[in-house]
Amino acid sequence: MRHRGIHPEHDVPDGTQHQARGGRSSSGAGRGPRGGGPGPGGGHDGPRRGRGFGRSGGWQQGDLPSAEDAQSWFSGRLPDAWFDSVDVTVDREEITVIGTLSGIEAGTDAAEAEGRISRFRADTREQRIAIAQEAQARYQRTVSWGARVGETTALFTHLAVPVMTRLRQPERAVLDTLVDAGVARSRSDALAWSVRLVGEHADAWLGELREAMAEVDKLRAKGPEL
Repeated sequence: MRHRGIHPEHDVPDGTQHQARGGRSSSGAGRGPRGGGPGPGGGHDGPRRGRGFGRSGGWQQGDLPSAEDAQSWFSGRLPDAWFDSVDVTVDREEITVIGTLSGIEAGTDAAEAEGRISRFRADTREQRIAIAQEAQARYQRTVSWGARVGETTALFTHLAVPVMTRLRQPERAVLDTLVDAGVARSRSDALAWSVRLVGEHADAWLGELREAMAEVDKLRAKGPEL
């Protein structure tokens, strides 16, 4: 897998997304439009080495440092005045940090919420870039940001990572059916829709699987080094 880095505050129209507060976000595992050129040093062009982050040859789990403590690290590193609470989601390529803006009443309407999030984004840009650079040096993953007010959640510029797939004709037919029915605009959209659907309906099972994988990683770390 190979992807270009993006600066944590690349200021082009960034496909900011709004969703109900019920959107799932949890530390340790997650899912995560891209654009822009390479950022200066850190940012979404964080340090790269080995066969992992941003290099050809595919992702190898051993190339990435553990991000199990990312929730705690960001909770301690972020200024206290920014958020009432913060959710940190981690996957192989990206860390997404979404905070609930502090000091705002729950009854704020959508337009005001969007305005407050926009103001927060502009006012904190330089600080967030610096924090993103620190985190990317520590975890070897890009850092993306978002903010929440009431029922409104806005994601700032974030990654859309291409995934290579090899599907046989019956599997392609499923995607084409979704496209023909108007559920998706393309096979890529249909595949993303299918993944989201599986995630929603297999959430408990996926959680158990991630826990089992974490235990395997711990046992592997206790073994002798080769």
